[in-house]
Amino acid sequence: MNITETDAPDGQQSTPASGGLSRRPLNLLLLGDCMLGRLVNEVLENAPPEYPWGDTIPILHNVDWRLCNLECVISNRGTPWSAYPKPFHFRSAAKNIAVLEAARMNAVSLANNHVLDYGYDALCEMLEILDRAGIVHSGAGLNHAQASRLATTKVCGRKLGLLAFTDNEPDWEATSARPGVFYVPTDLRDPRAAKLLDIVRESRLAADLLIVSAHWGSNWGYRPPQEHVIFARALIEAGADIIFGHSSHVFRGIEFYKDRPILYGAGNFVDDYAVDAIERNDQSFIYVIEMADRIPQALRLYPTLIRRCHASLADGVYASGIAEKMKELCTGFHTRTRWNQARQCMEIARFDLREQIAPSL
Repeated sequence: MNITETDAPDGQQSTPASGGLSRRPLNLLLLGDCMLGRLVNEVLENAPPEYPWGDTIPILHNVDWRLCNLECVISNRGTPWSAYPKPFHFRSAAKNIAVLEAARMNAVSLANNHVLDYGYDALCEMLEILDRAGIVHSGAGLNHAQASRLATTKVCGRKLGLLAFTDNEPDWEATSARPGVFYVPTDLRDPRAAKLLDIVRESRLAADLLIVSAHWGSNWGYRPPQEHVIFARALIEAGADIIFGHSSHVFRGIEFYKDRPILYGAGNFVDDYAVDAIERNDQSFIYVIEMADRIPQALRLYPTLIRRCHASLADGVYASGIAEKMKELCTGFHTRTRWNQARQCMEIARFDLREQIAPSL
């Protein structure tokens, strides 16, 4: 299968990756699951489109490029999926594309277990809505070729590539004749996994930076299964520069493999879910990765909470508690962190463990 690419939001045609990269670092911002349906959708009937982002807007706006996992379908069409029982169906009104625009979102991952909650018509409308808004997307499409294609945008003279897949909802796998998601089991023995690695190798040649988005595994658990560790490392060996994992409702630790960051689980950023008292699914981070060429120079994590259907920056004991948990989880991957009191964020820098900053959190 030949890889096709989406156009950049500014209308530039896709071109080969740039021959020489600018020395100016790029700040890339990643958000976990953003669910704008159900109660969030009801709130947005009267609230402004900025509402779900709360007081995080200044951070969202002060970067070069933004990506989130869109954990719903944005559409006015469709009916709840009924081919088999599914307990939750998430849809947000078509007008709520303005929510993504308010955050200046550049790209969304659509490979997840809610993109077809309202059927094929709703998915098709959302693809049109995203295209009109200039928001690139990967992971779902009208057929397998579209679902598995590389999405690209030009940022500061560099081409960023996004490739999204999921191991959720195998019945939603796109085919040559059916819309759906780019479904890939996280088992390296599966031929679909081998094909994904081939696409990653090809995509590396077409982009200056390559992000692979993985909506994988179960909803719970602070530590990734070993198969995710093996699979993520294989993706990096094939050419991925950043692994952006999500699906778990709680955040997971961060590993650096061959100097590339692996976010095993970004957690939930916006939703209306009930909060588990033990596995706090209302806690997450804004992840900002500072990239120089293909190598990350720093990673900043801003602790967040979900309150009344919107994200908010955590402070005081809430921020320190969230950061302490992430520190513990990162230690399992020999990733050291420190707390930047002035910026109110956790920092990870200089990924060679022999030179890493000493932890002070």
